[in-house]
Amino acid sequence: MPLLDVQDLRVHLPVRGPVWSRPTVVRAVDGVSLTVEAGEAVGLVGESGCGKTTLGRAVLRLVEPTAGRIVFDGRELTKLERGALRGLRRRMQMVFQDPFNSLNPRRTVGESVGEALDIHRLAPTRAARSERIAGLLTSVGLDPAHADRYPHEFSGGQRQRIGIARALAVDPQLLVCDEPVSALDVSVQAQVINLLRDVQRERGLAYLFISHDLAVVEHFCQRIAVMYLGRVVETGPSRAVCRQPRHPYTQALLSAVPVVDPQSKRPRIILTGEVPSPLAPPPGCPFHPRCPVAEGRCRTEAPALRMGSDGRAVACHLAGD
Repeated sequence: MPLLDVQDLRVHLPVRGPVWSRPTVVRAVDGVSLTVEAGEAVGLVGESGCGKTTLGRAVLRLVEPTAGRIVFDGRELTKLERGALRGLRRRMQMVFQDPFNSLNPRRTVGESVGEALDIHRLAPTRAARSERIAGLLTSVGLDPAHADRYPHEFSGGQRQRIGIARALAVDPQLLVCDEPVSALDVSVQAQVINLLRDVQRERGLAYLFISHDLAVVEHFCQRIAVMYLGRVVETGPSRAVCRQPRHPYTQALLSAVPVVDPQSKRPRIILTGEVPSPLAPPPGCPFHPRCPVAEGRCRTEAPALRMGSDGRAVACHLAGD
């Protein structure tokens, strides 16, 4: 049984308009199914606005799902009341994208990291609390003596380490990382990725790693799920997906990844047209208005996400060709 099992998850967000207009919804997540095994890192990639962050938040019920099932370690989260859900919060935590806004500027580092210890009553004494905070800061490469400092006294990379320490304070089993390195310099990105990997080895953590950087995801994750317009269009082992992508959208994403070798002959796939609106997704395959190989049935028949014998799944009528 996987640690996290998401089945046909949908998050439709209402859009406010004039009182005389028809009610509309944004189909931010539109029927996503994926699994994360214990100790596994699964990457979730796609363009901005494809629904990655909404999916990550819905998994933790920071955003309420419209339909579908979220099963964590055998318990269905979508049916839990607030009190029962709080008990599971210890086992699922999130590292946010923006290290500058994810920390309260009026709280010291020690107060931010120790807040979860207070909520879940994990430190029986003040001395035990201070010792636990010091250990967490040390584990992410920070000086425990800096616990009395405020977030503005740290760099972006250090703030992200504080965010990781805060997430680790309650000994979770699953971390949802929402673009955890996108706001950092390249050299600092490598440090944070290495930190997350070390933490995974030491604690046996599972990750749902959200990113738009396929190079980072290939390096860090064992499996990849590619999202487009609220749906997963391809999934499989990271190396296989990145080396031999089958969906035209995945092929276009990978062709845009910078190549170090200036003599590389890898063709660049330029997508034309605009991304369809999630307010009114197109009929058939959601990618067909931009797909360079779309044919007649792509415009009328939505392809199912079909699993192959090699453990890869693709939602494309032409993937087998």
